[in-house]
Amino acid sequence: MDRKLKTWEIALMLGVLIAIVAGSWLGREQRELADSVIRFHVIANSDSEEDQTLKLAVRDRVLAQAEELYPEDATLAEAQAALEGHLSALAAAGQAVVEEQGFDYPVTAQLTDCWFPTKEYEGFALPAGNYTALRVVIGEGKGQNWWCVAFPPLCLGAASETVDQALEAGHFTPDQGALVTGDGEGYVLKFKAMEWLGQLQRAFE
Repeated sequence: MDRKLKTWEIALMLGVLIAIVAGSWLGREQRELADSVIRFHVIANSDSEEDQTLKLAVRDRVLAQAEELYPEDATLAEAQAALEGHLSALAAAGQAVVEEQGFDYPVTAQLTDCWFPTKEYEGFALPAGNYTALRVVIGEGKGQNWWCVAFPPLCLGAASETVDQALEAGHFTPDQGALVTGDGEGYVLKFKAMEWLGQLQRAFE
């Protein structure tokens, strides 16, 4: 039976259409950015104060070790190959910190595909989505995570390269640089929308 659409039905249809279009656009931006970085993911043994402090010490040592592995003016592919070829050395660097601080937790390191939530850092932010990541797990890996970027090295602590330097080195396009630093208005809101859409998509998979 034919009938006219009610105003709320039209609004709902428009909302769904806008969400689909926005999701496609935001997803493309995230995928392009993900193809330019290697994230860094450290998981503590537990949420105890000692294990969380240990996590940060392991973070700094592994980041410093990773930076030394990259060839000069490394491309993303070269950085990934360097990390893949030295995962045991990176795990050993973390293990050394654990032992120096009097713990006996095992430390593992791997390159894997991980989903990350939207994350804000000092001076930049990264949208939610799937990224290639250097993942370091300490002990049982039941504590809070620490996320950042292994390449280009943008993390605090052991980091020596800023977003501006990453732009100069060609790791980011100008649009990507503007995206992560918020030169375009509402970037964190866009990232949150991207995260919500990603969660919605996974719920229906």
